[in-house]
Amino acid sequence: MTSPSTTLSLVDTDPAELAVDAIVIGLHSQTESAERPAGSTGFASTLLLATGAESIAVAFDGRLTETLALLGATGGPGEVIKLATLGTITAPLVVAVGLGPEPTGAAPAPETLRRAAAAAIRALAGAERVALTLPVPDDEDAPAVLRATAEGALLGAYRFAGYKTRPQPTRRPPVTAVAVHVPDAGDERALAEITRAAVVARAVGQTRNWVNTAPNELRPPSFADSVAAAAREAGLGVEVLDEKALADGGYGGILAVGLGSAAPPRLVKLSYDPAGAGSDKPVKRVALVGKGITFDTGGVSIKPAQGMWEMKSDMAGAAAVAATMLAIAELRPSVAVTAYLPMAENMPSATAYRPGDVVTMYNGKRVEVLNTDAEGRMVLGDAMARACEDGCDYLFETSTLTGGQVISLGKRVAGVMGTTELCQRVQAAGDATGEPTWPMPLPEDVRKGMDSEVADISQVNASMDRAGHMLQGGVFLREFVTDDVSWAHIDIAGPSYHSGEPTGYWAKGGTGVPVRTLLELVDDIAAND
Repeated sequence: MTSPSTTLSLVDTDPAELAVDAIVIGLHSQTESAERPAGSTGFASTLLLATGAESIAVAFDGRLTETLALLGATGGPGEVIKLATLGTITAPLVVAVGLGPEPTGAAPAPETLRRAAAAAIRALAGAERVALTLPVPDDEDAPAVLRATAEGALLGAYRFAGYKTRPQPTRRPPVTAVAVHVPDAGDERALAEITRAAVVARAVGQTRNWVNTAPNELRPPSFADSVAAAAREAGLGVEVLDEKALADGGYGGILAVGLGSAAPPRLVKLSYDPAGAGSDKPVKRVALVGKGITFDTGGVSIKPAQGMWEMKSDMAGAAAVAATMLAIAELRPSVAVTAYLPMAENMPSATAYRPGDVVTMYNGKRVEVLNTDAEGRMVLGDAMARACEDGCDYLFETSTLTGGQVISLGKRVAGVMGTTELCQRVQAAGDATGEPTWPMPLPEDVRKGMDSEVADISQVNASMDRAGHMLQGGVFLREFVTDDVSWAHIDIAGPSYHSGEPTGYWAKGGTGVPVRTLLELVDDIAAND
C-alpha cells in the first residue's frame, strides 16, 4: 500500500534555464514601511523575493513581485501562488511559496524551509519534474538548511495509496522528480545531505504507511511479519517471539493485553551492530522501544465510539521505531542499536484481561490492573525490562500512551519524561528536526498514589483519576528501567496522527513522528559519546 517514490537530485544550472515543469522560489512578506522600488505600485511593497530567485526576477524585468502581489500573494508561511511564465523562462510555471518575514540571518530557519518545500511540492502534484531554488546559505548552516529543504520536498510528495476501487480523476500523482538548486551540484557535503534526506524520508513514509493501513489488515501477527520481512531485507538481526515464546519467557504484560483478541501478540526484536563492533574500541548501545497496539478498543474499559477509528494509529510508536531501524541499516552509525516492538490488539471478549487482575511482568513486578485502557504501559513495561536485561547505555521509548499528552501539550508537541539530561537531548533533537518535545516531571506524589494493597504497583493512580495522566504513564514506565540506564519516554499521542487537512509536510493520517528525532539522537550519540 505504498505511494510512488519521488527522486531527489542536485542542480546548479541557472534556474531561469532549467528544463523542468515548474520552478519553486521563496517569497518573503515585508512591512509596509519598507522602501519601494522605483516605479513600483503599492502591491509590490509588501513582498520580497528570497535568495535564489535573482535570475528569474531579471527575466521578468523586475516586475515579478508586483505580478505575484496582483495574484494575491502575501508571503505568508506556506502560501503557494502559481504564475504561468509564458516563455519568460524555460520552465512554464513559477511557483512562489511563502517564507514569512525576511530573516535576520543568511537564510530562513530550516523548519520554515522544510514546511515551505512540502507545501510547494504537494501543490504541484501531477508534475513530473520540479526544481526548488530556495535559499541555501554558503556558511556552516548550509547542511541543516539543505537537509530540511530536501526532507520537506520528499515528505510533501508522500501519499498513501489507499483502498479505492476506482481511479480518482482529481487525485493527481505525486511529483516524480525534485531537483534542489545549489551553488555546486558536485559538492560532496551537499550530496551527502540529500542522500540522507532520501533515507529519512523513506523511513518516515514507511511509518506513515504502517499507521495508515486498515487495522483489519495489520493485526499483531501480520504487523510482526511485515516488520520482520523489511528488517531482514535491510540486513538487520530479527527475532520474533510468538504467544508461546512470550508465555515461556514470562512476558505477562504483553500476554495480558493480547488475551482479548483472536490475533495473538508478538514481540519483535531488531538488531544493528556497527562495523568494528566487538573490537577493543567500546561501542555505545542504544535501545529503542515502541508501542505496537494495532487497535485499541480500550478492552473491558471500552472507549467511546466517537473517534475510535483513529485507534488504528495506536501502533505508531512501534512503526516509527521499526522504520528508524531500517534507516539506521542504511546510514550505518557507529553505535549499536536494538529495537523492541511489543505488539498486541486490545479487544473486549470473554478472555480479555479485567480491572482487578494482577499481572506478573517480565521483570517480576506484579501490577494491579485498574483500567484495561491503560494497556500501552503494560506491553511497554515488558519490552523495556527486556531491553535493560539485554544491556544498553541509553533507552528511548516512544508511544501513543496517553490522551493527557494532547490535553497538556496539544497535537504537535510531544511530552518527554525520564533522565533529565537525556530529556534535554531529546528536546534539542526535536527542535533540530521540527518534531518539538517538552520535558515533563515525574512527581513522587503521583508514584505514591500508585501504591497497591495487593501488588507491587497499580497500573494507574486511582486517586487522581485522569489528572496528570501523562505523568502517571511516565511514572509507571520508570519502574521497568534499571538504575544504570539513562532513559527517555516520548509520548506522541497527539503528534503521531494528523486528522485534519494536509499542512506543511504532514499529510492526513500518520505523520511519522518521531523517526527524525530518533535518528538525530542516534547521530548525536555516535558523534559525542
